[in-house]
Amino acid sequence: MNAIVVLLIGGVAIALGYGWYAKTINRSVIQPDDKKATPAKMYMDGVDFTPANRNVLFGYQFKSIAALGPITGPIVAVQWGWLPALLWIILGTFFIGWVQDYSSIMLGVREEGQTFGALSYRFISPRARSILLTFIYFYLLLIMAAFGKIVGYDLMTNPAVPLGVLLVIGVGLLAGQMTYKWKMDIILVSVLTVVLAFVGIWLSTLTPVKGFFNNVINGAIVTTAADGTSTTTYATVFGSVTQPQFIWSLVVLVICYFGAVLPIWRWAQPINYVAFWIVFLGILAGTIGLLVWHPAFPTDFPAFTNWGGNLCAAADCSKVDPKLLPNLLALGPLWPILFVTIACGAISGWHSLVSSSGTARQLEKESDGLYVGGGAMFLEMFLAVLSLLTAVVGVGVTKGFVGYVNMIAQAKNAGVFAVGLSEMMAKIGIPTSFGLPYGSVFLTLMGLTIMYLVVRFMRVASAEFMGDRVPLFKNTTFGTIIALLLSALLIYTGFWARIWVLFGAANQLMASFIFMFVTTVAALLMTAYNVFKQVLTTPNLPIDKVIGNWLAGLIAIYLVIAALILAWDAFKAFQRLRVGEPVKA
Repeated sequence: MNAIVVLLIGGVAIALGYGWYAKTINRSVIQPDDKKATPAKMYMDGVDFTPANRNVLFGYQFKSIAALGPITGPIVAVQWGWLPALLWIILGTFFIGWVQDYSSIMLGVREEGQTFGALSYRFISPRARSILLTFIYFYLLLIMAAFGKIVGYDLMTNPAVPLGVLLVIGVGLLAGQMTYKWKMDIILVSVLTVVLAFVGIWLSTLTPVKGFFNNVINGAIVTTAADGTSTTTYATVFGSVTQPQFIWSLVVLVICYFGAVLPIWRWAQPINYVAFWIVFLGILAGTIGLLVWHPAFPTDFPAFTNWGGNLCAAADCSKVDPKLLPNLLALGPLWPILFVTIACGAISGWHSLVSSSGTARQLEKESDGLYVGGGAMFLEMFLAVLSLLTAVVGVGVTKGFVGYVNMIAQAKNAGVFAVGLSEMMAKIGIPTSFGLPYGSVFLTLMGLTIMYLVVRFMRVASAEFMGDRVPLFKNTTFGTIIALLLSALLIYTGFWARIWVLFGAANQLMASFIFMFVTTVAALLMTAYNVFKQVLTTPNLPIDKVIGNWLAGLIAIYLVIAALILAWDAFKAFQRLRVGEPVKA
């Protein structure tokens, strides 16, 4: 197999899926009507309801749905082999992913921008509304934990990353000011801010900058052995959490605070728009690099490893540091775990939240919906394919399958993408000295620009659920701080591999077609069993991991119970609809 063949498969899937299948469904089923006023125009408040240019909204939608899921998910899923992962990315998006994204936008538009809580109350039952809101809250909490560990622990602790990320955020704020206050042309705004963003990323790669962040902020401790070799370590704050992990996780949470409380046009939309160009140009550079390179898949990189995804049964783990072997634990059988591991790379419940409660409130006219919703999902599918290739050829060609396994053992799941992308970009003359930090900034923005939207939705959900009983939850600041405190608890205690599977399972439940419902409930039950077993059978497990595993297991059990109740209530609602019986308040 050659990498170009895989890219062509992705391209054909987009051409057929978006160019023919989606447009056919759009004409015959959705039937958009530009004569109808959208919620963005009817309720324009300059905060959540704001008509947006379709191209700006496409960038916002893509950056709001495409986080670390389509990157980390396919990379982790390669532990079952690259073929099962590739098939689910293509087929899942083609038949399910784009449909649920686009239909969620149109549901929000045609129901006046109402939230899922309000819609479930109207269409299913009052009990469904309460359960759904708590389900959403815990699901969003899992996103914060899964992404928070990658961004705060793995990416922002890299001294070549923080300055670039902070400057991109600053440039994004400038973009919002230029667009909405100064009324400047969008092309001029785009060119100026994207150029400034790339300058910021380049500045972050300079040696004095990296030295400042590593020595002063991260508090690097360098020890030199008798043979002259040096080792860099960092002080431990508590449990297994180091100083840089603690500091940068807090910085991430502070950024999320501002993203959750400021108007959408002031923070989330313009920053996501600038970040979209950073990501899009990275995808383009990586794709061109692959076309120039056109590498064959390494012969030692298996198309299929084994049903259980046991890496040590597929590779020589004697070359892995014994202390790191616990990180190679098999997540479980291909079904159901692979389908929730890939997560947003094929289908995502998070997309339905963004589409219905965010994008639907910014859509200027109905005919923009397919371009924004369906188009962004197919682009995300292509990103997932590219992410898979960063592992298989980007890392595999230079380091082999064992090299990939070693990086997974070191918990460098995101690092696989950065290394792989830099190898691809090197083929078109971009030096790895810039490519590696750029790949890390790329990843950080993918996670961070989602996280503050997650916190935004968490405080909305808590206000909707608790606001009448505890009015304090209606306060934007209070609801946001509670969400951030709970997120910090799971970030600092959770075991990442288990948290990721739980996030993926809850994520797919939010997009619950029948196949995904059965699959995700099975994945949640399996993961709950694994985390409880790990706590009860692993001696000397650090206390932070004990706490994190118990929390993860209990959340998994609650999500299963909530999902079953919601499914039953939805079934009864369908039965009422058949006979015309109204919902009982």
